[in-house]
Amino acid sequence: MDLQHERILQACEQLRIDTMGDQYSLLASRAAANQLTFADFFESLLRSEIDAKQQRTKAMLLRTAGFPVLKTLEEFDFMFAHGVTKKSLMELSSMAFVERAENVVLLGPSGVGKTHLAIALGNIATQMGIKTRFISAADLVMALSAASRQDRLADFLKRNITNPRLLIIDEIGYLPLGREEANLFFQVVAKRYEKGSLIVTSNLPFGQWDQAFAGDQTLTAALLDRLLHHSHVLQIKGESYRLKDKRKAGIIRSRQTDQAESVLVGQS
Repeated sequence: MDLQHERILQACEQLRIDTMGDQYSLLASRAAANQLTFADFFESLLRSEIDAKQQRTKAMLLRTAGFPVLKTLEEFDFMFAHGVTKKSLMELSSMAFVERAENVVLLGPSGVGKTHLAIALGNIATQMGIKTRFISAADLVMALSAASRQDRLADFLKRNITNPRLLIIDEIGYLPLGREEANLFFQVVAKRYEKGSLIVTSNLPFGQWDQAFAGDQTLTAALLDRLLHHSHVLQIKGESYRLKDKRKAGIIRSRQTDQAESVLVGQS
């Protein structure tokens, strides 16, 4: 390494453009071999730094999103679940709904892939440079309650609720909320209304959401009004994907079999 190259590396380090320093020698040799102009060489050098920064940003956004596992749309079994099509998911994967501050609501029984799809869409969002946050409804309410008790709710809402462009709330309805918790959750939806996108999953049909929100029909109606005003609702039906192997082996029975036997018993 000559002295000039060393000085270039030091300058790149000081300017925090390390990739340009690392790629300088290789790209300079390639430019000379192909008789490129200085402008072409310099553009390729700048592009190498931009590409590296974008990759670092994507990795950071994926790391800070809080996904419990990593899922992709390619892994989802569209033949197993009913009520959701590959075309509808591919349209959502463009992230145009995020640009329009619209919501996505995934409804269906346990095990049909709601969380899988929510994470897969969130994963795509991070790779498109969209700041994303994933959290379960139970953990969110716990954090909201703690922030409220410590008199820092406004700061929590600003940093964790309004800051991400896409907020994913998983498993609404699995645990019923008290009245104060329901009010806090309503603030989340109200804060993001027409300002930021939500993806939510729930095992409850909308007519039963008041059961999850302290039986408060007025609050639930106001919450759903804001959530569904600009939304894409995907109603997923089917058996639990996680239990399909046990069902094939006869260890457990399908939901349809249980329902059919119940009808026969009622008719006898």
